[in-house]
Amino acid sequence: MKRVLRKQEEVHTGDLILVNREYGYREQETRLAAVGRDKNAEILFDYRAGILLNRLMAEINGWEQIVPVSGWRSLQEQKQIWADSLAENGSEFTLKYVAVPGHSEHQTGLAIDLGLKQAEIDFIRPDFPYEGICQTFREKAAAYGFVERYPAGRELVTRIGHEPWHFRYVGVPHAAIMTEKGLVLEEYIAFLRDYPYGNKPYMAQTPCGEIAVSFVKAEGAVTELKIDDTHPYAISGNNVDGFILTEWR
Repeated sequence: MKRVLRKQEEVHTGDLILVNREYGYREQETRLAAVGRDKNAEILFDYRAGILLNRLMAEINGWEQIVPVSGWRSLQEQKQIWADSLAENGSEFTLKYVAVPGHSEHQTGLAIDLGLKQAEIDFIRPDFPYEGICQTFREKAAAYGFVERYPAGRELVTRIGHEPWHFRYVGVPHAAIMTEKGLVLEEYIAFLRDYPYGNKPYMAQTPCGEIAVSFVKAEGAVTELKIDDTHPYAISGNNVDGFILTEWR
């Protein structure tokens, strides 16, 4: 068994951090890379998530008809988008479709807006219908670690309007679990608290075998875990109160 330590501040790092109106994003260094067919467009995305996005697009030949509209944003850029939308669209529209600066998933580098390739593309609400190549992307997304972050009917939970164009990387097997159970990230974070570390984990069946997922509550300045490191594992903060441990069995 391997002794693994996680500092309190690491609760705010990782692929599964919850960033919304209640839980803000704590700025950190993120490795980014350009995504999409047109590298000169400089749409940046988390480096690892971008690799998987490109693999998904290669499988469906997606970059022929789909373009990245918005990826990583700095805090300053989010502030400008917020201010511009307030001026152009008013507060009701802005609160529905634009995250408050400091509380945007785009600042993490793990969220991306996608749109159909068209002559004119709405930056705030790009067209990404539930048919054709866009629906094919949706149906494949979970296998590559992506979820549609703001689905219809979940607005009271996410506090963001329905955004069929906004996808979030959460990784494997989390995207598949969320999709199968119809959970948004807020609900998934709560769901995993029923599978505390040291007790029975949630077991996900995947093409790569069983994957165990459990919640680790942050305890004081440093949280200690004992992990069987003969198998791959990953630890992500949830940006709320602890960590999510993922173990490939």
